[in-house]
Amino acid sequence: MRQGFPIATKGMVIGLLGGSFDPAHEGHAHLTREALKRFGLDRVWWLVSPGNPLKARQPAPMADRLAQARVVMDHPQVEITDIEAHLGTRYTAHTVEALIALYPGVHFVWLMGADNLLQFDKWDRWRDIMRMVPIGVLARPGSGIGARISKAAKIFWQARLPNATSQRLGQGPAPRWCFLNMPMRKASSSDIRARGEWCVKE
Repeated sequence: MRQGFPIATKGMVIGLLGGSFDPAHEGHAHLTREALKRFGLDRVWWLVSPGNPLKARQPAPMADRLAQARVVMDHPQVEITDIEAHLGTRYTAHTVEALIALYPGVHFVWLMGADNLLQFDKWDRWRDIMRMVPIGVLARPGSGIGARISKAAKIFWQARLPNATSQRLGQGPAPRWCFLNMPMRKASSSDIRARGEWCVKE
């Protein structure tokens, strides 16, 4: 395994939570703890993404975001990583493909809040992502109903697992996804930035 990459062995189920984490907050941590508990995951890796050169507003420096993430999410089953920076990938589909190739026999589950499922069909190669890895969707404030009737949910409705089988999400072939309600936290990175509680690199 490459230096700086997390260790995972064949048969493990690893949840992947990607984002800019600008900044990481308790909402991210809460979603992660619920995913570990409800989706039968052995580990969760946070994929703290590099800045996107196509966007006018860039996130805070990677080192700052990684440090904040480690303060917010101090858990023995969670690893905070900058894998995408090492891989040189910008889009989720490319990251997932690279991880599958690097970790043969490891079962990956892509994690997202319901707000992301709402606009998942706008992601690059989103159908390929659905077919590459199971997806665990967790409720977010104001997004539950809309997410369940989103374009992606409708197209892949037959691949949805009932809540009672959520622990087996990572144990079968994609496409398969599961939507879970859970106690919600209203924290958001954009609100934290708007309140001036996080230094943003312009």
